[in-house]
Amino acid sequence: MSAFPNFSGPWFELTDDLMSEGFAASRASARKRIIFPIHRTQDAQVQRMLNFMQPGTYVKPHIHSGIGASESVVVLTGSLQYFLFNAQGRVIRTFKAVAGTPSAVIDMEPDVWHSFLVLDADTVIFECKKGPYQALEDKDFAPWAPDEGTDAAADWIRAMTERYA
Repeated sequence: MSAFPNFSGPWFELTDDLMSEGFAASRASARKRIIFPIHRTQDAQVQRMLNFMQPGTYVKPHIHSGIGASESVVVLTGSLQYFLFNAQGRVIRTFKAVAGTPSAVIDMEPDVWHSFLVLDADTVIFECKKGPYQALEDKDFAPWAPDEGTDAAADWIRAMTERYA
């Protein structure tokens, strides 16, 4: 399972029980992460979600393209080592995003190559971006980065951790 079902109801309130459920699901996931969609339907015009993550998850570098394809992220718990890349895959900026500090808020315009490493167990981010969600159009993955689930992806995590984290 890569995501919980979409939330239903007129309002959403993050609770300790939901946090515990998300942590447990991310720990049990082969991908070491799981999405909890707060938006009520997959065709919502604004996609809002919680991403529960563990160290060792691999988020293949990607961009969100097109008009209005900006993305906002707030680190709620834990920390990330964030990476911005040029089109050839060279790191052009890296920074640590830590919950409870100003660095916890990240906002990117369309066409910014990015990825991150999860530094702490039970890291949770809130993400907000333009909908509706369409898997084939949501993001463009970097042709210069390894695919998820490969030995090369594990090597990428190891190398980036040694160099930057």
